[in-house]
Amino acid sequence: HLPRCLMKAIYIERYGNIDGVQIGKLPKPALQPDDVLIHIHAAGINPLDLRVLEGEFKAILPVKFPFILGNDLAGVVVEVGDRIKKFKIGDEVYAKTDQTGAFAEYAVVKASALSLKPRNLSMQQAASLPLVALTSWQAIVEIAKVQTGQKVLIHAGSGGVGTIAIQLAKHLGAVVATTTSGKNADWVKALGADIIVDYKTTDFEDVIQGYDVVFDTQGGKTLEKSLHVLKRGGRLISISGPPDSNFAKTIKANWLLQWIIPLLSWSIRNKAKKRGIEYSFLFMQPNGNQLSEIAQLVESGAIQPVVDQVFDIANTKQALEYVNTGRAKGKVVINMIE
Repeated sequence: HLPRCLMKAIYIERYGNIDGVQIGKLPKPALQPDDVLIHIHAAGINPLDLRVLEGEFKAILPVKFPFILGNDLAGVVVEVGDRIKKFKIGDEVYAKTDQTGAFAEYAVVKASALSLKPRNLSMQQAASLPLVALTSWQAIVEIAKVQTGQKVLIHAGSGGVGTIAIQLAKHLGAVVATTTSGKNADWVKALGADIIVDYKTTDFEDVIQGYDVVFDTQGGKTLEKSLHVLKRGGRLISISGPPDSNFAKTIKANWLLQWIIPLLSWSIRNKAKKRGIEYSFLFMQPNGNQLSEIAQLVESGAIQPVVDQVFDIANTKQALEYVNTGRAKGKVVINMIE
């Protein structure tokens, strides 16, 4: 047993690549009155973890080193802050981290970011959900307010976000189209996709027209082309496109960044406006209430987690390499309990 003050963690000491990822001992996080301390059983890996590791956001969202990686966790409450009424020691919970990283033995999370985990899931399955499920919920429920009968295009349907977004849009009664490679067609159809475009053989904008919502996870050319498939009054929501003024407010950017950040999306917003389309950049926020709603959908069978592979903590680098290939179907998870 480690002394109480140290814990096993997977961290970086500088920006770089997967080679720089270390497994070692770091101080256990301290608990504030609104926090919950969680003993982590499993942690989900997201492409975001690789982008943070490479320093892609350092100008806008710098981190302090040593920095513990990871955004998704499932585990057991071992301590609660003085103000906490909602959670108790022994509760099985899941969360998108809001303070300390998920690739560790312990993490502290604000109670507001935490939810009881779905009862019908293992820790590994639960750990695959928070970031992708919250991203999907905030895009499809909060921003797009998808209604029955609306037509929704979800890019990269076999990815972590795509697999959940398809199920959520379908649950809300939408007609769902998605892009994926042909070999995944039957598989995304089983998740609820009605129309499947093989991006290797077909340009989606040639076959999809008059849509209400596009949820873009790719950015770049895909984002630009997505304008052509939306009808007037449609919504283009991206997690990979250029950020907007809303993002600058959310991250409490300084006055200079408040001015610079919206310029990054000026071109796409302008093109969207000319077509009567609204562009939104989504910067997902931790939210325990939304995770509780998602847990109910999971327990009712409306949403199922999609886990591609589970790696042991000792093989974290291999797990990150695998996510980096972009070939994972659904999510990759690390077992934090040896």
